[in-house]
Amino acid sequence: MMKKELGLCLLLVVISAITGGINPAFLSWVNLLNMANLIGLFGVFALGEGLVIITGGIDLSLGSMFALLGVVFVDLLTTYQIAWPLALLLVLMGGLALGGIQGFLITRLKMQPFIVTLCGLLIYRGAARYYTSDSTRGFGYGDEASTLSNIASGNVAGIPNTFIFLIILALILGVLLHRSVYGRWLYAVGKNEEAARFSGINTNVVIATAYIISGGLAAVSTVLFVFYTNSVSPSSFGNFYELYAIAAAVLGGCSLRGGEGSILGIVLGTALLQVLQNLVNILGIPNSLNFAVMGTVILIGVLADQQLQSRRRRQAALEGLARTAPRSTHSQGKQGASAHGAAALPTGTGDQA
Repeated sequence: MMKKELGLCLLLVVISAITGGINPAFLSWVNLLNMANLIGLFGVFALGEGLVIITGGIDLSLGSMFALLGVVFVDLLTTYQIAWPLALLLVLMGGLALGGIQGFLITRLKMQPFIVTLCGLLIYRGAARYYTSDSTRGFGYGDEASTLSNIASGNVAGIPNTFIFLIILALILGVLLHRSVYGRWLYAVGKNEEAARFSGINTNVVIATAYIISGGLAAVSTVLFVFYTNSVSPSSFGNFYELYAIAAAVLGGCSLRGGEGSILGIVLGTALLQVLQNLVNILGIPNSLNFAVMGTVILIGVLADQQLQSRRRRQAALEGLARTAPRSTHSQGKQGASAHGAAALPTGTGDQA
């Protein structure tokens, strides 16, 4: 565990202890399981957002993607009576396709990730509202839907399945990011895309793959949220969820400049965000200030990242000076010795005469 993750873990423990001291109900088993469920729900798509941020990009379309995929998923199950395995597969393919389109626009057409995903935010939400005539889609309760509901919103030994899904995905992505060549490419592209390209890395494929993975995880989260809410309102479903993902990734140590971050950090950032929101509720702060709390969290995270980057640059500069100082002294000594030696030699034959 690196210093960032260790510090984040300690911060999570301290805030949890403070919150539990203010209200012991925070540490109740029911509340802890409820938080585990929310951490699982928000953590899945936060992992995808974190991968995109590591490449130096951003994905603002996640919440609107939830709305579009959500209404399609509900219609496939209720209106068209499609078997849930096929409906699930179609929604997953839809998420991968939307991520692939965004990756293509960014890598092939060289558009800015902010612009592409901002347009996606508007297009997906508008398409969802048009598709449903701006009406809410209810969830059916057939045998197959209830089977999938038990899988998505059930539990194993009391532990929510959403939290178990998050742990499994975190382990898989942890191996991908920290133990594979692709993971090293992600960090290299985030640090310096041009240098990575000159070193032989296919940067377009690396970046596009990150957006495809993010879209696929958004589709998984859509299914989980649909069964959590049992209905989809295209105007509000998934609204501002991209902010949760960005806040969790930034809290977890992902630098918005790219090239930094870890899967463990993103999971801890998601947990810390949920603990902070629980603390807000315990303190009696109105729910309308939740977005203000998230904005403050992102701002503090960015400020902390800037300070950390400045500190690293100063340390690197000092280490560089320390390495070059002995060489300078050594070369000056050699020059001094040469000057003394030259003075001791005769300047010419005429002087000797």
